[in-house]
Amino acid sequence: MPVVRSSEAVTHEIHGARFVSYATPLTGSKELCAWRGEIPAGTKAPAHTVSREEIFHLLVGELLITLDDRTERLSAGDTAIINPGATLTVENPTDHTAISWVTTSVGLTAELADGTLVTPPWAN
Repeated sequence: MPVVRSSEAVTHEIHGARFVSYATPLTGSKELCAWRGEIPAGTKAPAHTVSREEIFHLLVGELLITLDDRTERLSAGDTAIINPGATLTVENPTDHTAISWVTTSVGLTAELADGTLVTPPWAN
């Protein structure tokens, strides 16, 4: 049984946010990836279209999540289901860091508005 200790999680930083990767094929997961996202105050991630479903659960704080031009405010305890092909933007308009937990399928990619395809290392 693979166990990933918090001290063994791999941290990645991109677009002003921090992603702490726990479940990936490198840690023993066959189908799913999971990570903790730390979104600092004032951060707004660029719009990106995801290739796989994501389950985005907000643990701490508040965020604005925009899916295909519809914006919702998430509070701690709320979950957004992001379907494949949806365009997503995450913004933290508060003055506190928000913390999320995200689960998706291995192989997730994200396409930025300029057509750049990103393969997040924390989701593969």
